Amino acid sequence: MAVGVPQLNYFVAIAEHGTLTRAAAALHLSQPSLTTQLHRLERDLGVELFERLPRGVRLTTAGTALLPVVRRALADVDQVRRLANELTRPDGGTLRVGATPSLAGAFLPSALIAFHETHPRVALEFVEAGSEDLVARLERDEIDLALIILPVPHHAVRTVPLADEDVVLAVGRGHRLATRETIGVTDLVDVPLVVPRHGYTIRTTLFAACRRAGFEPVIACDGGELSGVVALVARGLGAAVIPSSVATHHPDLHTIGIESPGFVRTIGLARRIGAIGPPATEAFATGLVRLLGDAGWPGLRPVGVHATRAATGPAR
Repeated sequence: MAVGVPQLNYFVAIAEHGTLTRAAAALHLSQPSLTTQLHRLERDLGVELFERLPRGVRLTTAGTALLPVVRRALADVDQVRRLANELTRPDGGTLRVGATPSLAGAFLPSALIAFHETHPRVALEFVEAGSEDLVARLERDEIDLALIILPVPHHAVRTVPLADEDVVLAVGRGHRLATRETIGVTDLVDVPLVVPRHGYTIRTTLFAACRRAGFEPVIACDGGELSGVVALVARGLGAAVIPSSVATHHPDLHTIGIESPGFVRTIGLARRIGAIGPPATEAFATGLVRLLGDAGWPGLRPVGVHATRAATGPAR
């Protein structure tokens, strides 16, 4: 059996596009050529990978089982190529880091600046996305490390909790609740709220807590990224449940503690299991752990952040 990397790439492309026609176009191959390659791969593996349908194809049971394994194998091959390239470069190579939107603004700048000061020859690449998207990118070896919100579903990624962070209610300085220091969930019964788009864990936390308390939240504005939510709250459109660190750098916001279980989120560092990145990967992970562990924070330190006991070293 001689299965090659190109054939595995063809398999993944067909699975992702759902038809041989679209996969062939994406791969810049003719459809008959791709069909021949698929038949050859199925013969070499001894199993059928796809069920042929009137319009397109569908993974068989064997194909479904093999797809994540093939993706990991292709990621390993890409990593070998990248690491070999890094070893021949005198400039220190490249570090690819991902973070969720809220963590990208509150934590990542200080971590990247501190890293760059000690590793000026390492090129930095940054991806901002949701936690689940970042985990998928780790599995495909598109990034080396990711700062995410735990927990997230994953199979090929190892995560380490770094810190717990309070989730608070943010209001404008002129809001009727701006004199409060703490509130309960039931205090939100008639408070118009600005909520971020689907995909943010704080949105899920808010709706679940309100429903447990027996009411639906009043929505003043729905959707958008966290930065837009904060801007609307600062202008007085409504209140918002946000991570405490997001409010640290906004003087127009007043934050109120929420006296209810569950209004805490866990920040974690994620890395693909078995990944062998450049030395810069370990250096950045170690520096991030130290930064969150009160080793010294440049500038205004985010409030409401408490390093976890598990944050004793980088994800390996």
